[in-house]
Amino acid sequence: MASQPPATSPSPIQSPVAQAPPPPPPPPALAPDPVEPLIVASQAHFDAGQAELQRGHLEKAKAEFNAALDVLLESPDGARSTPRLQEHFDRLIVRISAFELRALADGDGFTEQPTVPASLDELLAIAPADTPAVQPDLKQAVEADLASTAHDIPIPANAKVLAYVELFQGRLRDWFQISLQRSVAYMPMIQEAFRAQGLPLDLAYIPIVESAFRTDALSKAKAKGFWQLMRGTAVENGLSYDWYVDERSNPEKATIAAARYLKVLNGMFGGDWHLTLASYNGGPGTVQSAMRRRKTSDFWKLAEKGRYLPRETKEYVPMVLASIVIARNPAQYGFTIEPAAVPAADSVAVPGPVDLRRVAEWAGVTVDEIQRLNPELRRMTTPILGAKYKNYALNVPNGTAIGVVEQLSAAPPEELTVLQWHTVKRGETLLSIATKLSVRRTDLAEANFLNVRSAVKPDQQLVIPRTPNTLLTARTDRPASVPGTSALPSAAIAAATPVAPAARPAPPAEPTKVTYRVKAGDTLSAIAEEYGTTVNRIRTWNNLRGDRITPGDRLTIYTTRGPDGRPRP
Repeated sequence: MASQPPATSPSPIQSPVAQAPPPPPPPPALAPDPVEPLIVASQAHFDAGQAELQRGHLEKAKAEFNAALDVLLESPDGARSTPRLQEHFDRLIVRISAFELRALADGDGFTEQPTVPASLDELLAIAPADTPAVQPDLKQAVEADLASTAHDIPIPANAKVLAYVELFQGRLRDWFQISLQRSVAYMPMIQEAFRAQGLPLDLAYIPIVESAFRTDALSKAKAKGFWQLMRGTAVENGLSYDWYVDERSNPEKATIAAARYLKVLNGMFGGDWHLTLASYNGGPGTVQSAMRRRKTSDFWKLAEKGRYLPRETKEYVPMVLASIVIARNPAQYGFTIEPAAVPAADSVAVPGPVDLRRVAEWAGVTVDEIQRLNPELRRMTTPILGAKYKNYALNVPNGTAIGVVEQLSAAPPEELTVLQWHTVKRGETLLSIATKLSVRRTDLAEANFLNVRSAVKPDQQLVIPRTPNTLLTARTDRPASVPGTSALPSAAIAAATPVAPAARPAPPAEPTKVTYRVKAGDTLSAIAEEYGTTVNRIRTWNNLRGDRITPGDRLTIYTTRGPDGRPRP
């Protein structure tokens, strides 16, 4: 039989290969956004201006704010060429205006520098009404310390003194540590002044209790500075006090005055330092009266019962003695101190009133640093020169004097200060000027070294102690503000110029938007004066190129003045 050919398996059916869809065409290239780079560059300048303002550098802040606006104003199509650009520009104007208003309120050159509560007031608030029992081991430790440490005033280890040693070592340890460390830098100066007056060096630690060595400490009774001198006592002992300067806050000058006063008091009380300390606090008349009524010259008997001495004076003497015990031997009581020195400074003679913020900028430091070097200045300006001040020496950081002097010489006088001046007209008086310019007559008199009844003469130049219309005015003169600025970021200004709650001035009135219809005879300068603003601002708000206006034109104006034209409260 013939053989069959081998069976072959059928070839697999090939499926047609699916063709992949062609890729979608690439999206058309987006045209570069011409607005975003402008906004980014403008914002960068604004942020830089904000940082400079935090340091108190007004000129640099103004330059950066100007640049932030110029980036937009000088763009090819202008600052309002697109909705996004216009929104950014308007928001920028409002934010810069908000910074300006806050800077005016917190640092206008006239607001008095902030203070802190005096230590003694706070100590008295927590001092126990009755003398607590003291641990026996503390009593033994203090007695041993007093026996081994030579003191130049007598310090008894009685219950009152021991109670304050325990309080400072325990509950108030952190406060005492800070106060003690703060004293280190000033101790050589204080001891030198006390040696010159022949005073016990232990008394150099009185400021721990009085002020915690704070130059800006102010008591409820209005005593001020390291040594908490009252104004009358300070002036009697050679210190200056006026609208510009309070030398009670000058550590060196106030120390000399306090040393003189302590020496006088000690002479009045026959060399008894406990009575001297009591009279330093309560006044010599109070102590002398208590001695007559109690028929004793022993402070501890005067203080032990009855109402011979005020409570504050009774507590003050043992507080001071306890602080001396610890300060003379801090390690014994668990305290440590590090070496410290007062920062070196140069002195510069200023040619007249100078804004401290200008000096800070020229010296390359914050305005806080200039204020720390010149704590006697009550305000943001050096005093006017004249009958009282023939010259004034301003302290600047070590090594910066040459640069500051060069800037002082080059700057026009009107750029050195924010002070405003008024030329007296015939028939005017201090009262009429104060009323016309909405300032207090007392401030007007004190700012010019006059009394409220002083006569003024025609053509006499007077400083007007009020906030100027503008402080940081950029090239476009921004509006004072517009509705809705309350949420703008202004914390930076608050941080740059801290103000104690009691010292903070009332916030400026919220500006409102006004639509003004131009009348025949109107000029931009007249309208600006009426609404308390500037011509440049009116131009900016209304996109005007020049000063030409015609009757019937409607102008947008932001103002803090009321319908009667007077400033709103």
